Amino acid sequence: MTAVRSQQGLSFAGWLLTLAIVAFVVSVALKVVPHYTDYWSVKKSIETAMADKSILSKEELFARVQKDMSINSIRDVDLDKALTVRESAEGFKGHLQYEQRDPLIGNLDIVVKFNHEFNVGKP
Repeated sequence: MTAVRSQQGLSFAGWLLTLAIVAFVVSVALKVVPHYTDYWSVKKSIETAMADKSILSKEELFARVQKDMSINSIRDVDLDKALTVRESAEGFKGHLQYEQRDPLIGNLDIVVKFNHEFNVGKP
């Protein structure tokens, strides 16, 4: 009879601890996932714009990416600071680099850094 009683499951304190851990993981995920979806959207916009053979200057490239960001409602990324584009004889070389910070608990922040290089040749 004592063996069955010792296998009844989690105690109240165990359930509270499990619930607290799950709530913390969900809270972190809700703060991090939007930054990654924005990054993937910006990255795809840049790759699409750089692959477009009708774009021949940096200004046209920035305008195209800015338009795509506006359509996708990405407002947290400052494209002028995050994206650097150089024109070379071979084509465009782009570098997307920025970080996002969100408060987590008190003075603890979540920091997410993004860094990606793009190389596309001209037609």
